[in-house]
Amino acid sequence: MKLRAFLSACVALTALPLFTPLANAQDAQRRAEHVFIISFDQASPDGIERAEMPLFKEMAGQGAHTWEAYTIVPSLTLPSHTSMLTGVGIQKHQILWNDYQPAKGVVKVPTIFSLAKEKGMKTAMFVAKEKFHHLELPGSVDKFVCPQDVTAAGVSQAFAENVGVLKPDLCFIHFGDPDVKGHEFGIHSPEKMKAFADTDVALKTVRDAIKAAGLEDSSVIILTADHGCHDIKDKNGITRGTHGDATPDDVTIPWIAWGKGVKPKFTITAPVVQYDTAATALWLLGVPVPEGFWGRPVTSAFQP
Repeated sequence: MKLRAFLSACVALTALPLFTPLANAQDAQRRAEHVFIISFDQASPDGIERAEMPLFKEMAGQGAHTWEAYTIVPSLTLPSHTSMLTGVGIQKHQILWNDYQPAKGVVKVPTIFSLAKEKGMKTAMFVAKEKFHHLELPGSVDKFVCPQDVTAAGVSQAFAENVGVLKPDLCFIHFGDPDVKGHEFGIHSPEKMKAFADTDVALKTVRDAIKAAGLEDSSVIILTADHGCHDIKDKNGITRGTHGDATPDDVTIPWIAWGKGVKPKFTITAPVVQYDTAATALWLLGVPVPEGFWGRPVTSAFQP
């Protein structure tokens, strides 16, 4: 990783932006009928490279991709996903915790789901962790599913059972398996590599369901992650995976766009940070990006 690029990303992650988005007719143009954001928990680019994930890698090669996008600091699941789905940093959204604490209620800033609902769109979330309830603003999500089977297989099956009826304009899907196995066994363990492979099978289930629902040609799928990871030794000398630091291993994430209007076989060279996913989803759907957003649409990934 180039030092200059990394330092630029650190600035982007920690400072308030000094710009406001352009508000014109071009920004409000709808470019996709459906946007599916799929997050692979604890999916560092290095881990993906080592894993058997043929469909993920095929979509990265066919679409637009960068292996040097960056998440927020602290690089934790709930704060990072909140930035992914609100378009602002932790200093603004104030989701400072990383577990389900119902007494704290829901996020206090708009989410991409609430903004999409204001435009009459259908929204959905299929997740592997109940703490995502903190992002479920009242009336903002038509279908919120955290299935009893929280494996990638269970989440993808729940999605497949609902997408044909709901046909959401905006949908978030979360696979937690790599994070679970990474924490327990280490970031390069056979168990985590198996978890990665399982998420790739689940990705195929999602892709097949989108196609069966007749949505594939009008959709954009974004593949990304909440954070990376690194190994540590616990008090018993056993290797475990962890994350939360500002180190490159923890903050570097993949970002792939695939589908309608995406530049084919394109390498994204512009900086991409966690909250850009939210801005890109709104931009694709023709929903104006709020002035308070820190994120910017990754327009270079798409055809003019």
